[in-house]
Amino acid sequence: MIIKEESESPKERRNYTIYFSFSDPPSNGLSDSRTPGLPYICTNHQKMHLIEVTDSATAKAFLEVSARLNSHNPAYIRPLDNEVNDVFNPAKNKQFKYGTAKRWIVTTDDGETVGRIAAFTSNKYINKGTEFPTGGIGFFDCINDQATANLLFDTAKQWLTEQGMEAMDGPINYGDRDKWWGLMVEGFDKEPMYGMSFNPAYYEQLFTNYGFENYYNQFYYSMQVDDPLPPRFPERHAKFKSKPGYEAKHAKLSELEKYAGDFATVYNAAWAQHGENKEITKEQVIKLFKTMKPIMDERVVWFAYYKEEPIAMFINIPDINQYFKHFNGKFGLWQKLHLLWMKKTGACKRLTGLAFGVVPKYQALGIDSFMIYESALLIQNKGWYKEYEMGWAGDWNPKMLNIYKSLGGIPSRRMITFRYLFDRSKSFERHPEMEYK
Repeated sequence: MIIKEESESPKERRNYTIYFSFSDPPSNGLSDSRTPGLPYICTNHQKMHLIEVTDSATAKAFLEVSARLNSHNPAYIRPLDNEVNDVFNPAKNKQFKYGTAKRWIVTTDDGETVGRIAAFTSNKYINKGTEFPTGGIGFFDCINDQATANLLFDTAKQWLTEQGMEAMDGPINYGDRDKWWGLMVEGFDKEPMYGMSFNPAYYEQLFTNYGFENYYNQFYYSMQVDDPLPPRFPERHAKFKSKPGYEAKHAKLSELEKYAGDFATVYNAAWAQHGENKEITKEQVIKLFKTMKPIMDERVVWFAYYKEEPIAMFINIPDINQYFKHFNGKFGLWQKLHLLWMKKTGACKRLTGLAFGVVPKYQALGIDSFMIYESALLIQNKGWYKEYEMGWAGDWNPKMLNIYKSLGGIPSRRMITFRYLFDRSKSFERHPEMEYK
């Protein structure tokens, strides 16, 4: 069966021929997991084969293609292989309780992997203002060839349609939004922070040519750790320091369970107003903190309290990509020993923001300035860290963006989370602005 598509619309154009049969065996060293009926394409006089990831060989190819396509950029840092693999392991990823995932690679006849994509569903994936089921795509990598990209996008779209989805967002993670979320469109000249998306610049055109639209922008801001904070910070710090009941202090690694409860209290209160099902339990945070403990620095994990009740948090961690960039995706015994040595010698000079939140009824009082300035009194001018890059904030969260700006942060990166509506006659709407209580 042969299908030819030559749509006149730029967003719908498919300049390739899709074949739904094959007779020749693969010559790429991969096991023949190509199922009859899966398509391949002929483009630029080459045959491209779509292969579902179902075994160790295709899983390895899924990892390697990303590293190869980004290898031209000296700023690229390869994510740990085991962390990517765990995303697609039902025993490791709780998202499989709420949905499912599938992934594919595209190879040439001579064995070169030239693209990859994953698609997934989760009934926990909710965006305010979206009233229709939406799936996700992620872990997209592709050579600079629109036909190959279209094959990957079409495959994900078809599978998501079969799962009952009416749109796809991406590139996003099959998990929490602090990792691999969004497509980088600005900031290619700096090493990515841990968990940050990183990709060639031409990917944006592959998405927009297919018909994806900008659902929301994700902004990162950065500053030097020793940069003086604006005058209002010490002023508000003095105000709260003199008031009975208010206190700001950093966590203690010996009391992580207590601070896990404080984290859950503030996080759930601060994000409940957003309406995107952000509830988190103390037990989940305990698990997270225990995982992070080997690389946590208690001096940069801060909480504010009123009469011993947690009312705000300012959670930061060393940028562990400054360790992982030496490991080429591996994390065995040697890499773990190397990490411990680098941590002991203070090799990491970059901090990254992990979470920030203020309980709503305290948000207009300046408690954030009190807490941040208290942390600055401990951290600044010690030589422990040089650069601080804050976690992303969506353009739908102007209050968070204003906090970043008020710190003296400057824009450092921009990502885009795209959306593609399967019904092309439906009106596209961007993510609504956050409503604050």
